[in-house]
Amino acid sequence: MTRKYFGTDGIRGRANSHPMTAEIAMKVGMAAGRQFTRGDHVHRVVIGKDTRLSGYMIEPALAAGFISMGMDVIFAGPMPTPAVAMLTRSLRADLGVMISASHNPYQDNGIKLFGPDGYKLSDDIEREIEARMDNGYGDHLVPSEKLGRAQRMENSVGRYIEYAKNTFPRHLRLDGLKVVVDCANGAAYKAAPAVLWELGAEVVPVGVTPNGTNINKGCGSTAPSYVCEQVVAHGAHIGIALDGDADRVLISDENGQLVDGDQLMAVIGHYLNETGQLRGGGVVATIMSNLGMEKYLNGLGLDLIRTQVGDRYVVEKMRLGGYNVGGEQSGHIVLSDFTTTGDGIIAALQVLAVVIQSGKPVSEICRRFTPYPQILKNVRFEAGMTPLDQPLVQQAIAAGEQRLLGSGRVVIRKSGTEPLIRVMAEGEDELLVQTVVDDIVSTVTVACKAA
Repeated sequence: MTRKYFGTDGIRGRANSHPMTAEIAMKVGMAAGRQFTRGDHVHRVVIGKDTRLSGYMIEPALAAGFISMGMDVIFAGPMPTPAVAMLTRSLRADLGVMISASHNPYQDNGIKLFGPDGYKLSDDIEREIEARMDNGYGDHLVPSEKLGRAQRMENSVGRYIEYAKNTFPRHLRLDGLKVVVDCANGAAYKAAPAVLWELGAEVVPVGVTPNGTNINKGCGSTAPSYVCEQVVAHGAHIGIALDGDADRVLISDENGQLVDGDQLMAVIGHYLNETGQLRGGGVVATIMSNLGMEKYLNGLGLDLIRTQVGDRYVVEKMRLGGYNVGGEQSGHIVLSDFTTTGDGIIAALQVLAVVIQSGKPVSEICRRFTPYPQILKNVRFEAGMTPLDQPLVQQAIAAGEQRLLGSGRVVIRKSGTEPLIRVMAEGEDELLVQTVVDDIVSTVTVACKAA
């Protein structure tokens, strides 16, 4: 059954437009509150957010819904998505909520839900919450004397800072390392510089002046050229670029060259394998990860296990197979020894640990394989359109797959967070890959115009 509100990463949309309205947010709070109210104990929910202006609208609306169901609300304030997951478990809360649209521009916002174990909710539970949203709440509104209460948590960011620091090997320090950290004017603008400085690094913080409308604007992991430029300008050893809610990370080496999530997974996976800490005999990634990484891991005797796009699907596969390293090319890195979801700060710390122990520059440590030429283009479509169902589009995709057979692959998918068709191909021959992508994009574009 198709979900009505939830996509691959919670509910997301343009703020103050359906489905990202105060009304829907309150319904989510009521439905999720009812879903997770079990037993006679005092139920509570942790709510965090990034720095978007619309968070001031979504946060109280959610709280009103939860309170009406008898849940106490703990406001954690601006903090990374993985910090909310951590606090949900640490505080023995029944539910965690992150208000964020991650890497999207400030005009968008979203609602991500975590269960009491700190993991994102399954598709089935999200469907049950949607059903409650649409079918009403019956007589489940609590009597006035049992309404929940709300309180603001003091030093919530400090708790996460200590947690993140404790994932770094205790015998190591970052002394002598100059680090540029780009926080995308987002949720980690306090936490990330503090973690790095307290571990000994000389920190150059950028993207740390949020004003409600500048999140991800020309900075962070969606505009990585900025951190690369800053690394060169400041003569830094490494640059760390987070996205708006700090659940993904990209890195710049000392030469201002970008390192993507595939390379980072290869670094961490190789290191853990060498030290006997890698579980499952491989790394979990999505269909978008580069063939070059797959061949690199295979050369180490390790597998690359692929899932559909979305870190929640990576996590599901990791849990089922007992893997402790997984992620996405975009920089969602999930290290299940420490986290239940993507955590850009903690992933960066594990890469820094490898760099420090090696004594080698980042450019050498973080270039584990030569990527296959990979080209990705997006085609925007209007609501209600189904361009991938058109026979001409299906024929174009089949033709592209045939042309790359044996030397590459084609991946076509509908975005789970935006009205986009993502067309990706990769292979040994870059010119052929470009031609295949262009042909499919052209056909999909025509189909969208004709619909």
